[in-house]
Amino acid sequence: MNDAAALSHVLERGPLTRGELRDLTGLSKPTISEALRRLTEARLVSVVGYVSAGPGPNAEVYAVNPDAAYAVALSVRDRGDSDTPTVTAAVTDLSGAVRGRLESAVDFARTDPVTGVVDTVEAVCKEAGLARDPVAQVQIAVAGSYDPRSDVLHHVEVPGWGRPGLVEDLRRRLGVPVGVDNDVNLAAVAERAHGAGRGAESFALLWLGETGLGLAIDLGGTLLRGARGGAGEIGYMPMAGGDRRLAFQDLVGGAAVLELAAAHGIAAPSAAETMAEAAERAGAGDAAAGAFVTQLAGRIAIGLSAVVAVLDPPLVVIGGEVGQAGGELLGTAVAMALAEAAPLDTTIATTRVQDDAALLGAQEAGRASVRDTILATLGRP
Repeated sequence: MNDAAALSHVLERGPLTRGELRDLTGLSKPTISEALRRLTEARLVSVVGYVSAGPGPNAEVYAVNPDAAYAVALSVRDRGDSDTPTVTAAVTDLSGAVRGRLESAVDFARTDPVTGVVDTVEAVCKEAGLARDPVAQVQIAVAGSYDPRSDVLHHVEVPGWGRPGLVEDLRRRLGVPVGVDNDVNLAAVAERAHGAGRGAESFALLWLGETGLGLAIDLGGTLLRGARGGAGEIGYMPMAGGDRRLAFQDLVGGAAVLELAAAHGIAAPSAAETMAEAAERAGAGDAAAGAFVTQLAGRIAIGLSAVVAVLDPPLVVIGGEVGQAGGELLGTAVAMALAEAAPLDTTIATTRVQDDAALLGAQEAGRASVRDTILATLGRP
């Protein structure tokens, strides 16, 4: 327990001296010294420098050994401009540093997901110059709802990823724990750690993607997943009934963005590129582009007003490829439209994560799982 207490502070805060660890843990000098000796022998921490501590010898500075364990994160994305999904993978060490990264197209209609994932993990480890043996966790982000009770993905359009037994087959082939989560949920993890959600009490992340929509609900750092992992499937939310049944996806999904933009004379190969062009033109005073942004923001506010009415979040972050391309201009337009549509006052922000947010969140989640496993192991008699 003493070893776990010392290591948890080094993992959370970074390099620390023995005296700093003694103050943080409340342990005596001999006890913390013995804990550091055991952690050093276990190659979990190492001395990385010295600092002056007044009279006497300089104090040793201890930091986590980054090579003690690794995690591999994968983001499976169904690109709107291609029939072949993209898989981006990254290897992170125990300190959180990225040791290798690659992106490849995998035709899951012809390649079994298990084989595709195993090959990708081996390839990214090779890219990082590492053997696969030190990998202690694989974390996968995919557009779908993961039900932990049945260990199955639902509402996933990537071929082969919804079959029962897939996740267990992945664990068996890889020989390590495998975590699977919704890509928007993991994007919220990245937003909490590195983006607009950092320091927020709670927030909702509205994902406006090329091919789909999603909503992640962060309640004080804990994600609301729902009974079967389906919380946040906002694209299915009905907008109208009767003879013409519309869902939120039909109003603000990638295809809807392209159609609305074309009606205003704006055309680009993808929804994100269309949004970026419209934002640039609207910022330069183009009336047609400004009208497109205003109309799209009004559509977004229709669905978002229901979210605000039910959850009353202090902050809503707009992310996804389309949301990111729209930037502050779209965020401001949505805030104005929401103020008219929703009864509650909610702050609107645009994402600050410029990288693949789902991959970054998977990196954070994978590293956290490795850390928890190490600490739990140390804490056992």
